[in-house]
Amino acid sequence: MSQATPSRSIWSNRWAFILVTIGSAVGLGNIWKFSYLAGASEGSVGVFIVVYLTCVALIGLPLLMAEILIGRRGRGNPVVAMLNTAEESENSSWWALLGWVGIFGALMILSYYSVVSGWMVDYFWQSLMKGIQVDTPEKASAAFNAMMTDPWRLIRWHTVFMILVTAVIARGVIGGIEAANRIMLPLLFLILVLLTLWGAVAGDMPAALRFMFNLKPEAIKPGVVIDGMGHAFFSLSLGMGAIMAYGSYLDKQTNIGHTCVWIALAGVFIGLLSGAAIFSLTFGYGLAPAAGPGLILQTLPLAFTHMPGGRVVAVFFFLLVIFAAWTSAISLLEPFVSWLTERYGIRRTRAAWATALPVWLLGVAVCLSFNRWSEFTILDRNLFNVLDHFATRFMMPLSGLAIAIYVGWRLGKVIVVDEIRLKQRVFCLWFNVLRFVVPVGITLVFLYELVLREKLG
Repeated sequence: MSQATPSRSIWSNRWAFILVTIGSAVGLGNIWKFSYLAGASEGSVGVFIVVYLTCVALIGLPLLMAEILIGRRGRGNPVVAMLNTAEESENSSWWALLGWVGIFGALMILSYYSVVSGWMVDYFWQSLMKGIQVDTPEKASAAFNAMMTDPWRLIRWHTVFMILVTAVIARGVIGGIEAANRIMLPLLFLILVLLTLWGAVAGDMPAALRFMFNLKPEAIKPGVVIDGMGHAFFSLSLGMGAIMAYGSYLDKQTNIGHTCVWIALAGVFIGLLSGAAIFSLTFGYGLAPAAGPGLILQTLPLAFTHMPGGRVVAVFFFLLVIFAAWTSAISLLEPFVSWLTERYGIRRTRAAWATALPVWLLGVAVCLSFNRWSEFTILDRNLFNVLDHFATRFMMPLSGLAIAIYVGWRLGKVIVVDEIRLKQRVFCLWFNVLRFVVPVGITLVFLYELVLREKLG
């Protein structure tokens, strides 16, 4: 039996939906994680980027459309949307488990995503209060390491960030989520453009572009290919229930295919733009591009120290990165909050804070995994790396596989055509890619992770 849902909010217009979905997709994944993953694949960065772009086109975009389709057709949180569409298409109610996987996957990701976002809050506060004076690569690395070894400092800013996220969710869909994205995303884009221009003037942009786009076939490694595919999922917020939840607030008139193209292009563009800006400064100031997760916090402070008015630029930049992380994190908390309010009639404010508490606690454990609990590892990984590895390389791809099978093979072509509304040739191309290319690609990735990674590297 279909699940009744209370009267649901609807995004103000198509562009509001595009903006909030870009906000979900374009966060730290396209600024922080893109840069450090690309840097970590030194020698095969071009391969990583080509794989990433290919996976966005052949896997990310089709799945993005499929998730929005389910959300809009089901008109509910991910669990209810799966139940409603399953009933309409005469499928088993067990498909609702896919909604649960997305919801809990999103909360797990938020627990460590909030910790990383806390790093940005920390650097923003330092820039605002006294400025970050790190005039050598050694001082930049030392400043970052000092933060990572201080558990209370990490926990404090993780807490601040979780409060910011929860406060927006508590204000609702239009007054909270949409309003935040309308202001912050255009400003983030503006500061990235300005930073890229500064990188072209003060950094080494030619070296950055060579580093990013120099293809070396001999440098191709299976691990780089897998990282590129995993990042395609992460950078579009796929397999986490977030896009499905946002799709449930979408009006019937909006064309899903056209809208998703804008979202994917924005995510790719901002990822490449941030990479060019950060790597130009990396090479310009003699830093190693393979600095890992701390790359953005070891490179940019150097640039800000040396540029005229750098303290003001630093404050503005870190504030806007916080906003990018903020809008993305909001989408991770929304699915479960939506489920609580629809299932039990709990006020949104209570549901938001009740959901945030266990996520915050897991985030505290992640903070401690960098210092007090650093000796506790699982398969030679600390808790941060375990959660990130499991989410981006297993949970999200497998969730994406299930979504592709459900929409491509189980939901029914009549329902899919009614929601997607593309020209016949374009629809057939998208539908066949979703049915055949996406499942095969994800299956190969999963088998590699399960069996071959240790052998092939």
